[in-house]
Amino acid sequence: MSSVYQINKGVGRSLEFKGLRAQYIGYLAAGLVLLFLLFAVLYLCGVNTWACLVIIGASGGGLYIGVVRMSHRYGQYGLMKKMAKQRMPGYLYFRSRKLFTKLKEDL
Repeated sequence: MSSVYQINKGVGRSLEFKGLRAQYIGYLAAGLVLLFLLFAVLYLCGVNTWACLVIIGASGGGLYIGVVRMSHRYGQYGLMKKMAKQRMPGYLYFRSRKLFTKLKEDL
């Protein structure tokens, strides 16, 4: 029996664009908006247009390379895990997860 409706098989998968996954797309978009604002400020301050383009072009290239490297190095959730680990106080350091995994078993 054939169905009239099509099934979306991408449900639950993370968003991906040109190799960038998840939050890295947002980081790149925010960086590009900031570069656009920097170009506007430099142009209004009287900096030569070609100098503005060179500065923004180099910064944009560096931004893109940096975001792609972070995307490939940390993956979808790795950067968030790293930032969470950095915010954790030193006196709350655990070498294993047994304490947390056995909590459910003990209840």
